[in-house]
Amino acid sequence: MAVYTLPDLPYDYSALEPALTGQIMELHHDKHHAAYVKGANDTLDQIAEAGETAGPVVTVGLEKTLAFNLSGHILHSIFWKNLSPDGGDRPDGELADAITEHFGSFEAFAKRLSSATTGVQGSGWGVLGFEPVSGRLIIEQLYDHHGNVGQGSIPLLVFDAWEHAYYLQYHNVRPDYVSRLWSRVNWADVATRYQAARTSAQASLLVP
Repeated sequence: MAVYTLPDLPYDYSALEPALTGQIMELHHDKHHAAYVKGANDTLDQIAEAGETAGPVVTVGLEKTLAFNLSGHILHSIFWKNLSPDGGDRPDGELADAITEHFGSFEAFAKRLSSATTGVQGSGWGVLGFEPVSGRLIIEQLYDHHGNVGQGSIPLLVFDAWEHAYYLQYHNVRPDYVSRLWSRVNWADVATRYQAARTSAQASLLVP
C-alpha cells in the first residue's frame, strides 16, 4: 500500500514561464518527482520484506535508499509551493526582519543563496533553513537530496540545482536559471513556513 503520493502542482505547467517552461515543469513534476515517490514507496516494501528475511546490513542500505527518495519527494513538494506565477519582489514582515538580522540585508541573503545553489557540486539544492536550537536562519547546500545539513534544520525556501530542473532551457548555465527563479519566489509560502518552524521550535522547548 502506497504511503507517499505525488502532489498536484498548484498551477498549470506553463504558469511559471518565462522563468521555467511548461515542458520542463511537466517533465520535472510528472517524471522526476513521481520517480522519487515511487522509489520511496517501493523501498518501504523492500524494508518490510528485508526485516523478515535479510540481515541488518541489507536493511541499513535500504534505509539510505529511502532517505534519498523520501528527501527528494519532500524537497520537490516544498519547491512547487515556494514558486508562484505571482511571485517575485521580496518578503516583508517578520521574515524580512529575520533575513536582515541574520544576513545583513535582503541583497546579501539573495547573493548567498544564489551562490550556494550555483556552487553545488554535481546535483543538489540551495536551501534557506531555520535552525531551531539557535532560532536563526541559515543557508545550506544539499548534495543529491540530503547530507551536509544540521540535525533538525527546517527547509523554508529551496532551489533545485539538479540538471533536470533547468538543462532543457538554460543548458549548462545554472546561474541564469537561479537568477530567474527569484522572479517566481512565493514569499507568502516561505513566510508561512517560517512561522510554522518557529512555533514548532518553541513547542519543542517545552518538552521536559
